[in-house]
This record gives sequence, structure tokens and C-alpha cells, in this order.
Amino acid sequence: MTTLHATDTETMVRVCHVDQLTPELGVAALVGETQVALFLLSDGSVHAVQNLDPFSGASVISRGITGSKGDIPTIASPIYKQVFSLLTGECLSTMDKEPKNGASPNLATYRITSDNGQVYINLAGGE
Repeated sequence: MTTLHATDTETMVRVCHVDQLTPELGVAALVGETQVALFLLSDGSVHAVQNLDPFSGASVISRGITGSKGDIPTIASPIYKQVFSLLTGECLSTMDKEPKNGASPNLATYRITSDNGQVYINLAGGE
């Protein structure tokens, strides 16, 4: 697994350069104590969600399969194949499973901005 370490502790934390991301593939980033999954989509947009899969309890969302449901970009968990919106984190397909340990079925989303090719994340708020 490729892990990128954040280099700043401000509200907006620099995570990586956009050139370090591969279109349609995820990458895990450790931002402080939080694992996030970053995705660069073919339209050039970058999205960040929690890396922890609420259904399996494993930190694997960055290894999921990107896709879409209508106009909504999605990520499918690599374990049980639940589908989540990359815009809101909402679980769009539970595959008839319940989240582990009573967790929310949805993923946390994080606001991403970029400046001169640098990708910044705000863990305090969603997209």
C-alpha cells in the first residue's frame, strides 16, 4: 500500500502533489492520526473519504473500485462491495450487510482544495 504522510498541521493540511495520484486509483494518506482515502478521477477532481470500511472494519477503502451511479462518482469497497458516494460518503448499496459494531453505514468525507498542484485536506469538514 502506498501511504502519503501529511506535512503540515494547520486546518488545511498539505497531503501530496496531484502528480502523485493516479487517475481512478485510490491512495491512503495518514493525516495526523486519521487515515484517509484520496481519489483523483478522470475529470480531474480529487475526493477524500475515510479509509476505514464501516462494514468490514478494515482500512481498505483506498483499494476500492471507482465508478459512478448516474452523475455521482462512487467507490466500491474491495471487501464486501458496498458502494459509497465520493461526494457525500452516503452508502448507496449495502449489499444486504450491516455495518460492523453499530457504526454508521456512511463514510466521512473531507474537503479538498488544491493550490499550484498541491492537494490540501481539511479534516474538520466535509466536501
